[in-house]
Amino acid sequence: MKQTEADFIRELEERLRFEKLLVKISAHFVNLPADQIDSEIEDSQRRICECLGLDASSLWQWSGERPHFMTLTHLYSPPPPEGPSLPEEIVAEEAFPWTFQQMLRGKTLVISTEDMLPEAARDQETRRHLGVISSVVIPLSTGGGPTFGVLAFDTLFSERTWPEETVSRFELIAQIFTNALDRKNSETALSESESRLRLAADSAEAGLWELDCDTNIFWTTERARDIFGYSPEEVISMERFETSVHPDDIELVRQVIARAFGEQEPVNLEYRVRVGDGLLKWVSSRGRPYFKSNGEPDRLMGVSLDISERKQMEEQLRVRLEEIESLKQKLEKENIYLREEIEVKSMHGEIVGQSPAIRRVLSQVEQVARTDATVLIEGETGTGKELLARAIHRMSDRKKRPLVMVNCASLPPTLVESELFGREKGAYTGAMTRMTGRFELADGATLLLDEIGELPLEVQAKLLRVLEQGYFERLGSTQMMKVDVRIIAATNQNLARQVTAGRFRKDLYFRLNVFPINLPPLRERAEDIPQLAWTFVKQYEKKMGKRVDHISHKSMLYLKRYAWPGNIRELRNVIERALIMSSGRTLEVYPPHGTIAENPEDLNLKDVERRHITGVLQQTGWRLSGQGGAAEILGLKRTTLQSKMKKLGIRRPSK
Repeated sequence: MKQTEADFIRELEERLRFEKLLVKISAHFVNLPADQIDSEIEDSQRRICECLGLDASSLWQWSGERPHFMTLTHLYSPPPPEGPSLPEEIVAEEAFPWTFQQMLRGKTLVISTEDMLPEAARDQETRRHLGVISSVVIPLSTGGGPTFGVLAFDTLFSERTWPEETVSRFELIAQIFTNALDRKNSETALSESESRLRLAADSAEAGLWELDCDTNIFWTTERARDIFGYSPEEVISMERFETSVHPDDIELVRQVIARAFGEQEPVNLEYRVRVGDGLLKWVSSRGRPYFKSNGEPDRLMGVSLDISERKQMEEQLRVRLEEIESLKQKLEKENIYLREEIEVKSMHGEIVGQSPAIRRVLSQVEQVARTDATVLIEGETGTGKELLARAIHRMSDRKKRPLVMVNCASLPPTLVESELFGREKGAYTGAMTRMTGRFELADGATLLLDEIGELPLEVQAKLLRVLEQGYFERLGSTQMMKVDVRIIAATNQNLARQVTAGRFRKDLYFRLNVFPINLPPLRERAEDIPQLAWTFVKQYEKKMGKRVDHISHKSMLYLKRYAWPGNIRELRNVIERALIMSSGRTLEVYPPHGTIAENPEDLNLKDVERRHITGVLQQTGWRLSGQGGAAEILGLKRTTLQSKMKKLGIRRPSK
């Protein structure tokens, strides 16, 4: 009898402690900042497990892009771990098919692994593999909406009875976590929305607006009210907006808004509005719908522009084009177009790659090539700056003359000036003959000043005068010479920082930086590596008398994961070395072991951090968590590492 009373008292005390803990947890989540919610959930999991003597608690969420994948987002499991560790992702339908279906139906489950139903045989096998003996599994959903995840409390060493009171308290905890996660997601979305609004508001001609789906009332900026002719104090409802739209366009506007909320399509349309006493304006509106966690429409947010002037110009242009009916004129236009296409394709033939990064560069080349504007090409060593300069020259109107090149880094400081501007006989000791400088040679053509950052300061002043006035003097001469030269400068340094450090003239930098082109390093265009690798294979296999039919899949993965500090030049050398060592038709290629230590002076803290994290991720095969994972090596929590990767723009290369 005494033992029974003691057990009853202990059980009562445990329940009391648990109830007090739930109250504290519930109160703590009220008004908790969004950036603290993830850590607070994991801390609450720990406190609950310690209070009830449980071994583990895990919170899984469905992946947004892959709905049948469960991602482990919050975990408490005290050390030391025994048995297999929990995977970061699980295909729910394969690992826990029976449990997964019950969760989708919103059912809370109390599970003993050894007493599971026959139809849950696959679930039982997985649980045995993970070492789970008994569990309570609660589905997570917001406001009666679809299940988006599960919360589990487990024992790993012994069976456990789960009183109905305890299970109901677990469901309460699950709802607290659900509400907190939903609020965090909402606040994150709101923050992103406000950032976009602030960015767009800087555009003087753009009118911003937001439609609240619950009230059907618009929020607008002053510019938006000016465009549509609304007064500052006027409340703009959907009905008021529709009365502003031209009757012939109202049905189009309604259809676009309906598709935005029904099919989640972005808003993109042009239509007419009536302003004041019948004045018509053409308006272009773009926007995007946003939805609540339960899938219901929340708001429509976008920007509108007054395009009346553009529409008038388009109409005038259309009328004029209709007057051009001569077949000869049409044929001439077609011939011009064909010639331009041929030139562009010829230029693209030497620059390999289809990535968005290299396409942007090629687009810039096409824009600037036919002008005489000064071009500054910046990029790391080995990215192909000289090749890009040749492409610009070949597409320019100066292409009939040769491209003249000077490598400023390869010349001694005492000879740079004479190389650029020439010298007279006897200009200095040892000047036995008269020499023509590169500026004279490039008259009417293009001059490439490679590694411009190495140019001595005293020569920079003279170069600036030539760029500004077109005049210079040979060394040892007082006669002014005028030349017509198009300048392309290239450097692997950050000239803006060189200016700050006093190693490069500010006025010369601004004169050279008319049209900057930044060549991306190879690590930022990893999708181009297979095409580049095959280009180099075809280039060298003829010289070596070998034939390659395949590059192994494993080799290609290594090539795409390597950081390539030497960029395309290093890749070319690695391919050449692999061909020398190859004896079959399947090429095995391996980048250099480890990473080359580089600490250039112009790297900022963010660059160093990005390189270090990327190197560790490559070392672990992009495995974030678990023993030996990147998070453990870096001394970070997995969620913190994911946040840093997002902030620094680090993405796993596509296979």
